[in-house]
Amino acid sequence: MTVYDFQIRPIRENDFPYVLAWSQDEAFCLANGWEVNRNEQELYNWWLHCVNHQSEKLLREGVEFEGRLIGYVDVADCTDMAEVGIAIGDRTLWGQGMGTHILQRQMNHTAKVFGITVFYAETHETNIRSRRMLEKVGFEEVSRVGMEAYLGTEVPLIQYRFNKEVTK
Repeated sequence: MTVYDFQIRPIRENDFPYVLAWSQDEAFCLANGWEVNRNEQELYNWWLHCVNHQSEKLLREGVEFEGRLIGYVDVADCTDMAEVGIAIGDRTLWGQGMGTHILQRQMNHTAKVFGITVFYAETHETNIRSRRMLEKVGFEEVSRVGMEAYLGTEVPLIQYRFNKEVTK
């Protein structure tokens, strides 16, 4: 198994050139629900809002690899449970198992800091890479509720749950 030397860190305003590059990758946009060909100023304003208005309900952190921002990981609703999500913006890294390591590390950190032991995630039925990642981490499918566009087609959503064992 490959071990990746990445860092999870706060997102920053100067990360914007990476975000802009992702926004110009149609495959990334379609896979992550981003508007294709979004206006650069509008995107910049959105990014500034993400950087400057972190909330208790959503923690978005950057993933840095080899000195560059390659994606982000989200943790939402950190009360008794949390929903997690991940986006790898650098498409050259897709399908290499990095997302699994990033998600595991973020969940371990969230469990330690917030005492969270139950995690949820959701993905599209046809997003096979995301489904495999969640299953590798230990998530189990709990329902199939809703539809959403993925790669330009309306597909069913799958909800997952993970119960983390508490270590002392």
